[in-house]
Amino acid sequence: MNGEGFTQMPQTTKPKDPATPFEDSPDYVQSLARGLSVVRAFDREHARLTLSEVAARTGLTRAVARRNLLTLRHLGYVAQDARDFYLRPRVLELGYSYLASLGLGEIAQQSMEELSHRVGESCSMAVLDEADVIYVARVPVRRVMSIALGVGARLPAFVTSMGRVMLAALSDAELDDWLAANKLRAITAHTLSKATAWREEISRVRHDGYALVAQELELGLCSIAIPVRASNGRVVAGLNVGMAWRDGVRDHALKKILPALARTRESIERALARSGWTPAAEARRR
Repeated sequence: MNGEGFTQMPQTTKPKDPATPFEDSPDYVQSLARGLSVVRAFDREHARLTLSEVAARTGLTRAVARRNLLTLRHLGYVAQDARDFYLRPRVLELGYSYLASLGLGEIAQQSMEELSHRVGESCSMAVLDEADVIYVARVPVRRVMSIALGVGARLPAFVTSMGRVMLAALSDAELDDWLAANKLRAITAHTLSKATAWREEISRVRHDGYALVAQELELGLCSIAIPVRASNGRVVAGLNVGMAWRDGVRDHALKKILPALARTRESIERALARSGWTPAAEARRR
């Protein structure tokens, strides 16, 4: 036995020829491959298939296809109606384990890429970590900040749009505690660094459901963000689109970007619900 509890192979074992197909190796489980090919034979256009059709679509003999179909039926993945076979909802279990293993950013990535392509701007997602937001996903289009941002980057929560939508989700008592532990400060001439004005802005964010921050973190930059909720309704992240500041950008953000953000959030929240993702799982990853 080696240090990891596996039996070591004899030193005289001949190494596997790298040119040998894996299907010809003793590690290849042919019956598993055949069973998965039967599951993959069903799709939107082929929701119901006869035995002969399954055999034709998989390249298996009728006898092999029949054994696999009957086994899948016994296990609850396939149902039969006369000569037709069709998948049962239990087949979704095969994908749930993968989805549950994904982090928040990985689950959101595709929806964010679609959003970024649609609006032509960079898109980011972050979670709150005490005084900061931590980026868990980002789709850059062009660099509009002097700071290089990527997954794992940190920015002050009080002055970012994503931070504000997450802080707005806190109760008044929690927000008081947060302000007592974290100092507001002027980063640019536009930064809301006075507690009274900042609290008024947080109240507006609560009411309107979005945060728009213009040139408070860096001159020439603005962003708009909305909160993302887990299936239990808890705000777990902020989702934003960042843009270069210019005349008319506020109206553009509200009329064009905000509706697109809302549609993307719906897509992400549906994916979170399907995956069984929980905030605790994300915390363990960090």
